Amino acid sequence: MFKKILVALDRSEIGQQVFEEALGLAKLTQASLMLVHVLSPEEEGSPYVPMLSNFDYYPGLSSQNFELYQKQWDTFKNLGIQMLQSFCAQANAAGITTEFTQNIGNPGRIICDFAHSYDADLIVMGRRGRSGLMELFLGSVSNYVLHHAPCTVHVVHLSVAPKTHEVVKETTNSLSVN
Repeated sequence: MFKKILVALDRSEIGQQVFEEALGLAKLTQASLMLVHVLSPEEEGSPYVPMLSNFDYYPGLSSQNFELYQKQWDTFKNLGIQMLQSFCAQANAAGITTEFTQNIGNPGRIICDFAHSYDADLIVMGRRGRSGLMELFLGSVSNYVLHHAPCTVHVVHLSVAPKTHEVVKETTNSLSVN
């Protein structure tokens, strides 16, 4: 069975679902968890890299851009650590041995390399659902991991159940007004 589960997380809406799925598997198998967050420009909420030009039309503007970018990057890093600490505390409270790490780089490669060095039995990760041209140009982290991982990969898809629940609420509200 599984002894070491690597959980690849980001701050997208599927992150909570990925964590809950991994936690459930860890409880069933008494496995330990390693939570991994990769800081990447492709992640939702990542700050944009300031464009630096060779022409210094406005002295000091490029240094101001860099300082603003650095502040945004620090906030982005801190939010990632806070997410990992929160998930780690939840897992530890449930009696599951859990650690976390945050790295910078290409998410697919880092997840696969870390799974190899951690000697993971399973990788649990989410899928954003990119397809067509978006996947061609931006790539798919889950697709990369599926093809390069040293162990089994479990991909969690975003459930669409909440949307149908909202429609029901709207319908009942409009009926009660009339």
